[in-house]
Amino acid sequence: MINQTLDESLLKMAEVQNKHEDELLGLSNVVGVALGNKVKEGVETEEPVLSVLVTHKLDKSLLSRKDMVNKTIEGIKTDVVEVGEVFAGNALAELQRAETDMEVDTHAGGFSPMLNNRIRPAKGGYSVGHYKISAGTIGTCCYDLGPFPSRPRNYYILSNNHVLANSNNARIGDPILQPGPYDGGKYPRDVIARLSRFIPIKFINGNNAPCNYVDAAIAEGNLKDLNREIYWGGHVKRLYAAPKVGDIVQKTGRTTGFTTGRVTNINATVNVNFGGGKIAKFCRQIITTNMSAGGDSGSLVTDRNEGAVGLLFAGSSTRTIINNILYVQSLLKVRVTEI
Repeated sequence: MINQTLDESLLKMAEVQNKHEDELLGLSNVVGVALGNKVKEGVETEEPVLSVLVTHKLDKSLLSRKDMVNKTIEGIKTDVVEVGEVFAGNALAELQRAETDMEVDTHAGGFSPMLNNRIRPAKGGYSVGHYKISAGTIGTCCYDLGPFPSRPRNYYILSNNHVLANSNNARIGDPILQPGPYDGGKYPRDVIARLSRFIPIKFINGNNAPCNYVDAAIAEGNLKDLNREIYWGGHVKRLYAAPKVGDIVQKTGRTTGFTTGRVTNINATVNVNFGGGKIAKFCRQIITTNMSAGGDSGSLVTDRNEGAVGLLFAGSSTRTIINNILYVQSLLKVRVTEI
């Protein structure tokens, strides 16, 4: 199947990646394989490589021969990049809560970037959550995918499965609170929507490691309570489903507010820790510099021209992981653009 999210010049590299990524993921400390540019002495060059993402970059003397990454694979250069452990948003929030209480440093004068208050109609960027989780972020509001002209019957909040569907542990019709429970959302006062659809997350079980493409869900609400605007981000006007390494992107999220990042890798396959011993493999992901924290899960990432790039769902101490918007729309059968 042709990867519609890649430039034709990268398809050969993607073929080599696909052929060898399982063996690379089996090496010590490796958490991901992706297409990127070589990093030399901490500076990104313009040389395309197959990036092998590791939790910790160890000296060769500390690695067994079988765990070493070859400098080239089928003529494609490789680059080992330290990214840290990759966690889904709620697992990351649990780790951060002990030290930060899911808060971020306030600026001089005590001002904060957090969007954890109640708001109607609710916009992208604000706190939301299934009634049994802590809190995540509204990506945007959307409606059923269909031809134009149309008369949409249903309107939804878009966010992650682990935000709206409690990592598969939810039932259709469950209440969704805005703000999320951690931010004071209470049932029934703050019910803004009901869980409508979610894409189940398939976790690794022994040698069975199926590909996930999205961590995504929608919850149906009243049109009067839902606003398609993303706070500080505007309205999504188009899809930008084939981002390139080096592109600048932006998001608005519950915890860190408005932030920008740079795309470091595309076509990424990453093993993501959901906590409780659950790991899931995600394929064809987008990776950026660190632009998020726990509680930002579900944020819609866009380019600087209001083009939807993807749905933020995971991260590490140095990177943020994003589901490509093409898969989000297709699998959930919704539309996030104006037309």
